[in-house]
Amino acid sequence: MDRAEKKAFVTAMHDVLQETTVVVVAHYSGLTVAQMQALRKQMRDAGATVQVTKNRLTKIALEGTELSSVGDLLKGPTLLAYSKDPVAAPKVAVAFAKDNAKLVILGGAMGKTALNADAVKSLATLPSLDELRAKLIGLIQAPATKLAQLTTAPASKVARVVQAYADKNAA
Repeated sequence: MDRAEKKAFVTAMHDVLQETTVVVVAHYSGLTVAQMQALRKQMRDAGATVQVTKNRLTKIALEGTELSSVGDLLKGPTLLAYSKDPVAAPKVAVAFAKDNAKLVILGGAMGKTALNADAVKSLATLPSLDELRAKLIGLIQAPATKLAQLTTAPASKVARVVQAYADKNAA
């Protein structure tokens, strides 16, 4: 990589990290190519990205961003998993780490908050943004559904009472 390529990488990475909400840093030493491809696919499906970068260049790209606290974790063979959704990258990384012991989560950052490995794991247990939206819509729709049920319930109760009296008189 020559100097111009390094400069271009640093500016591109800096722009990506400016827009990113959460970053997870992990050691990937010992993962096979097939496992890395599986991890990348799972991240892509969740709306996140995995990238193996040069630590020195990544530290330079992190300067001036809210996520600069992860710079201390960049030692050895590390990868970055990042996403705009604060739960997507941690959720996939933790799930993948459960199945593959070679992926070791070191920590991460969410905004200006530095996260250790346990914090990343607890962040992964939270529902995603889409799940929260679905729950909110369900809560908003629930009163309308109950109101509709209540308006039709008296009529059906009256019909059942009339039917019961008709059955009683027929017997």
